[in-house]
Amino acid sequence: MTTPTTQDFDPRVFRRALGNFATGVTIVTAATPSGAKVGVTANSFNSVSLDPPLVLWSIDKRSGSYAVFEEATHFAINILAADQIELSNQFARPKDDKFAGIAYDSGAGGAPLFADCAARFQCEKYQQVDGGDHWIMIGKVVAFDDLGRSPLVYHQGTYSMVLPHARMQKREEGAAPSSTFQGRLSNNIYYLLTQAVRSYQANYQPRQLSTGLRTSEARMLMVLESDADMDMAGLLREVAMPVREIEQAEEILRRKGLVSNGDHGYRLTEAGVAQAETLWDIAARQQQQVLEGYSEQEIDAFKKVLRGIIALR
Repeated sequence: MTTPTTQDFDPRVFRRALGNFATGVTIVTAATPSGAKVGVTANSFNSVSLDPPLVLWSIDKRSGSYAVFEEATHFAINILAADQIELSNQFARPKDDKFAGIAYDSGAGGAPLFADCAARFQCEKYQQVDGGDHWIMIGKVVAFDDLGRSPLVYHQGTYSMVLPHARMQKREEGAAPSSTFQGRLSNNIYYLLTQAVRSYQANYQPRQLSTGLRTSEARMLMVLESDADMDMAGLLREVAMPVREIEQAEEILRRKGLVSNGDHGYRLTEAGVAQAETLWDIAARQQQQVLEGYSEQEIDAFKKVLRGIIALR
């Protein structure tokens, strides 16, 4: 196989080859002292140094946003969560006002910060390096937020989500069995139930979290899916989480446009129904995978026992 010279490069083929490197998706923002602000979707973000804390990204020299980044003293890297595809698209396309209808806070130097991201880095401009048809922008991190959401991924021109590798899952599933099923524990219902939940969640929870939603947010969407206008008392009963967690989940879901306040409580929006369907699909596939070795009669009997235990509360 021959290696082409730079003169032989087909830019489209080269771009496709580069697309084999999966990346996260960011929106880089900045503002000038006069108040002009910009935001661009970029996947060129990378870490540079821990001491001092430096990160970089690159911008096309022809970009209409470059003038603001050049004048600004700071910029912000908003690493998008898996459910922020619409936000990514908003700042990837040419538009007169990309911030129209978008809620944000102002960070260092006035750089816009978006809520519910996977992480955010506020950076002081540190160095600018000539990188061919791009400027490489290096920033010194002055503040950051680790929001713990599963990130949005970009690979071969399409959005993706993060899931544990199948080999790692098989390794965990193939681990030597614990000795704790010996003796009296093997007949203890409480112990068996808690261990069963842990085993079930080991595969299910990463898939649920890969949507960019936290567990409390996912539970609330799935509960509301079949119960419009559910009040706080109903949510407390069905979601089985502390009031504070439910209130935080409701606030975030409302901000995302997935939940609204009805006449008698909370209800799903059209977007919320679509997201709930995605969650129920993940749940159904997990249930089918876990229970595929059991007969319908065994599964029905198992559900009957579980419902009986739940009814005792």
